[in-house]
Amino acid sequence: MQRCASSQPLVEEIQAEEEEEEEEQEVFQETGGVNEEQVGPVEEASAREPDGRPAPVEHKNGKRAEAGPGVADGGPRFSMFTWLMVVALLGVWSSVAVFYFDIVDYDRVLARAQEFRMNFSEVLQGKLAAYDTDGDGDFDVEDAKVLLEKTSKPEVETPTQRAPEPEEDGPGAEETSVPGSQDVESEIQAAVPLPPLDDSHFVPDDPTEPGQRYEEEPGSIDTTGVLVEESQPEETEGESGRYQTSSKLSQEPEADKPPKAEPEPQTGSTRPTESRQAADGAAEKAAEEQKEKVKKKKPKLLNKVDKSIKSEIDAAERLRKKGNLDLALKAFDSLVQQHPLSPRARYGKAQVQDDLAEKLRSNDLLQSAISTYGEAAELPDVTSDLLRVALKRRAERQQFLGRMRGSLATLQKLVDVFPDDVGLRNDLGVAHLLLGDNKGAKKVYEEVLAVAPSNGFAKVHYGFILKAENKIAESIPYLREGLESGEPGTDDGRFYFHLGDALQRVGDDSAYLWYERGHQRGHFASVWQRSLYNVEGLKAQPWWTPQETGYADLVRMLERNWKTIRDEALAVMDRSRGRFLPEEENLREKGEWGQYTLWQQGKRVGNACQGVPKTCALMERFPEATGCKRGQIKFSVMQPGTHVWPHTGPTNCRLRMHLGLVIPASGCRIRCTDQTREWEEGKVLIFDDSFEHEVWQEADSYRLIFIVDVWHPELSQYQRQTLSPI
Repeated sequence: MQRCASSQPLVEEIQAEEEEEEEEQEVFQETGGVNEEQVGPVEEASAREPDGRPAPVEHKNGKRAEAGPGVADGGPRFSMFTWLMVVALLGVWSSVAVFYFDIVDYDRVLARAQEFRMNFSEVLQGKLAAYDTDGDGDFDVEDAKVLLEKTSKPEVETPTQRAPEPEEDGPGAEETSVPGSQDVESEIQAAVPLPPLDDSHFVPDDPTEPGQRYEEEPGSIDTTGVLVEESQPEETEGESGRYQTSSKLSQEPEADKPPKAEPEPQTGSTRPTESRQAADGAAEKAAEEQKEKVKKKKPKLLNKVDKSIKSEIDAAERLRKKGNLDLALKAFDSLVQQHPLSPRARYGKAQVQDDLAEKLRSNDLLQSAISTYGEAAELPDVTSDLLRVALKRRAERQQFLGRMRGSLATLQKLVDVFPDDVGLRNDLGVAHLLLGDNKGAKKVYEEVLAVAPSNGFAKVHYGFILKAENKIAESIPYLREGLESGEPGTDDGRFYFHLGDALQRVGDDSAYLWYERGHQRGHFASVWQRSLYNVEGLKAQPWWTPQETGYADLVRMLERNWKTIRDEALAVMDRSRGRFLPEEENLREKGEWGQYTLWQQGKRVGNACQGVPKTCALMERFPEATGCKRGQIKFSVMQPGTHVWPHTGPTNCRLRMHLGLVIPASGCRIRCTDQTREWEEGKVLIFDDSFEHEVWQEADSYRLIFIVDVWHPELSQYQRQTLSPI
C-alpha cells in the first residue's frame, strides 16, 4: 500500500504536463501547424502548397494526412518532450519494480558479466594470438594494422616446396649397393654354424600387415653361446634394478632413430674457441681425405657396351634411386632387351628386382634378382668390379633365402676369380660355418692365416672352431688376439662369450674381465647376464617366486601332481628303451647327464608324450609353457660325479622352473649368479637361466627333476607370437 501511495504525486505531475501539451497543440493549430520560432523563411515556404494551404504530413507507415485546420490527427498527437517524459517514467517504474519486487537477480547478472569478460579474454588470447605481430602478448592497434595490411592483399596460391634432390653421380659413378641393405664389403659377419637371421630382419609391425613375408629359417635348439642378434617387434619396459638388461643387441638400429638435435650455440659467445676451430679443421681435413680415398676406389662398372648407352642407364638408375621401381624395372628391362650384352643394364635390373622384393616381401622377386645377378656376372667383357659386386650381392641374398649351398658355390667362384682377396676367403669360411661345415671353414681360415697371419677376422673365427672342437686352451689366443685387433667383424658378442667361457674352463679368472668388456661394448646386459637373444627392458633378476612370475597356478599344479609326474618319468628311465639322451651341448666338465624332451620350441617332440601321457595332459592346460617357442619341457637325470660348467642360456625371454622328483639327501646344488640353492622333492625352483649358473651332483645316487620353461611374464601376446624360436 505504501508503494502505491508513493506513486500519487507522479500521476498528478503527468496530468499537469498533458494539460500543457493540449494548450500547445491548440496554439500549433492556430498558427498553421508551424512553430515560427523554429522554422526559417525557406522552410516556411516549403511547408505550404501553392494555394497557400499547409503541405500534407508524411507518417512512418507510409500514409499521408492533410495538414491544416480540422485535421489534427495528421500530425503527432504528443510532443517530443512528452515522449521523453514517458520513457523516463517507465525507467523509474522499472527500477522501482526491480528493486521492490526482485525481478532481476543482480548477483547472477554480475557473475554472467564476469564470465563474459573471461571468455572474451580467452578469445583474444586464442583467436588473435596469431596476429600478435609485435610480440607484446596482446592484440592491439599495431597488430591490427598488420592484420589489415595482410587481409587487403589478394591471396596467391604457391606451389608446395620440395626438398632439394641430391645431385646425381657424375659420369662413371655407379652405385654398388642396394638401398636398405648393408655394404657388400661387410655384409656377411656371421660367426657360427646357424641358420640365417631371416626372422630377425622382418618382424612385422602388425600381424595383419599385407604382403608376402620372406621365408623363415628353422630356429636353432637351446645351445650355449651359439646365438645371433634378434630385432624385436615390440619392447616392454620392466623395473630397473641390479640386473636390468641393457644389451644393444635388442635395441633398434641407429639408422631407424631420429637424428639427435645439434646443441644450440651459447648466446654469450660470438665466435668459436680455438679448440673448437681446431676440431672443425681436423674434421674437415679428415672428410677431405675420406673423399680422396673414395675417389681412388671408385669401381669401374661400365664396359664399352655400357658406355655407349650410359645416358639411358643413368636415367633408369635415377628412377630406381627415387623409388619409382616399376618404371625403373621397365626401363632396365627395355635396355636388357635392346642391349643383351650390357652387364650394367642387367645388374641394374637385378637391383630393381632386389628393391621390389624388399618392398613387397616377395621370395619370388628375390629369387628373380638372384638369377639376374648371376646373368650379369656371366656376360662377356664384364668388368672385374661389376663381377665382384654382382656375385657378392648374389651370395648374400642366397644366404638370406636359406640357399646356403648356392651361396657357398657363388663365393667359391669369387675366390677362384680373385684368389688374392683375403676378404672373399673370409666370407667363404663363414658360408661353410653357416652350413655346419666346420671342417671346411677351418681349412679356409688356415689358408687365410698362412698368407695373412695377423688377420683378426680369420683369428676369431678360427678360435671359435677350435673351441667347438673342445680344444679349449688352443682357442684362447686366437679369440683374444682377434678381438684385440678391432678389425671389422670381430666386435661380436659371441666371441666375447666363447673367450670368457674358454678362460673359465681353464681356471683363468680374467674371463670376467672379458665379460665386462663385452658388457661395456653393449653385447651383454651385465657380467652375469650374457644372453644374446634379448628383448630390452624385461625385468631381470636371477631368482623368482611363483607370485612374481604370475604363473602361480602352474606351480601349484606341478607341486600337487609331482608324484604322478615322477612315476611316469621313472617308467621311461629304462636305458634299454633309449628314452633319455645324453646332453650334447658340451656343458659338462665330467659325469653323465641325460634328458628326455617332451616340448621344444613350442611344439611336441615326436611321440615322446606316449611314454608320459598323464604328464603331457597336465601340461596341455598351460600354454605359457607348451607354447614357449624359446624354451623346452623335459626330464633331466644327472648321475653322481657330474659337474656342469658355468654357462648361460641363450635368451632373456623365458624363465626356467625345476620341479624336484628324486633328490638325494645332500650333494646336489645349483648356483645362479652368487646365490646357491638345493632342490627339494615336490617343490619348484624358478630362475632366469640367462644369468650364469652352475650345477654340482656330488651325491651317492641319481638326481631327477622336471624342467619347464615359460615365457617371461612381461612379454606381450604379440611378442610371444612373433619372436623367433630357439
